[in-house]
Amino acid sequence: MNRTAVISHPDTLLHVMDGQHPESPARISAIQAAINASPIRHQLDFYQAPLATRQHLTLAHDQAYVDYIYAIAPSAGIVKLDADTAMGPASLEATLRASGAAILATDLVMQQKARHAFCCTRPPGHHAGKRNSAGFCIFNHVAVGVMHALKHYRLQRIAIIDFDVHHGDGTEDIFKQNQAVMLCSTFQHPFYLHKGANSRTNRMINVPLPANASGEAFREAVTREFTPAIEAFKPEILFVSAGFDAHRQDPLANLALEIEDFSWITRYIVALSEKYCKGRIVSCLEGGYHLQYLSESVLAHIKTLSEST
Repeated sequence: MNRTAVISHPDTLLHVMDGQHPESPARISAIQAAINASPIRHQLDFYQAPLATRQHLTLAHDQAYVDYIYAIAPSAGIVKLDADTAMGPASLEATLRASGAAILATDLVMQQKARHAFCCTRPPGHHAGKRNSAGFCIFNHVAVGVMHALKHYRLQRIAIIDFDVHHGDGTEDIFKQNQAVMLCSTFQHPFYLHKGANSRTNRMINVPLPANASGEAFREAVTREFTPAIEAFKPEILFVSAGFDAHRQDPLANLALEIEDFSWITRYIVALSEKYCKGRIVSCLEGGYHLQYLSESVLAHIKTLSEST
């Protein structure tokens, strides 16, 4: 039986925005250390992320935006893309590896070389829109993977589940007019980026949660709002924007999820994938900024995926 793939690359550690930024290389190091210390590592297959090409990126982003990022990428120093996002000398390769990981994950799952795949990469991606960076994100890796699946494997229906504490506004921007893609997103509201609460459609299933919402409230909202939408849509593969900053200890947000809630949402996604998608899941790391609870939550996510293979 195919196992769970974990895809990363050393380049993902080289992207820096400044010495104090919470979206730091230590996030990946903490996750990798947790995996290496766990017996679960023997049940995983590890892959190196390739570089995404411009052609891959322009499936999801405007050509002019992709060209701009290549042109502005510095050979030294730091350049600001927006108020929250910057690039250093290694940032372009890091974000290309992150998008490349989503492409490889899609190929592994679609070609039945892996049951599920988790992309352990940075910077995150779900705030990057068609023409813009935002919220630490340069390119939208899940969107690149989704477009690769639509084009290369000729799929007709793809669903994205985004449980990051912030709304996946970039993903919504890219897919709001694409009838082949559904986005199901929980997020704290009102909160950065202050989007999503008023843009729900029959394919953009935005579910705002108030500050301090508990795991019980999260689970109830997911079951109530996501389940009927996905049952009606019947996706052929599930992509996941896996953000762990809804944990109660995260320093950048105010939801109150526990590690078991991330195990629960993973089991929920697995059950949906078994029912509609032949078990196919591609998961990409988004947020999560408390190193201990990020690493423990990711480990719980991966463990739950692996146990279902």
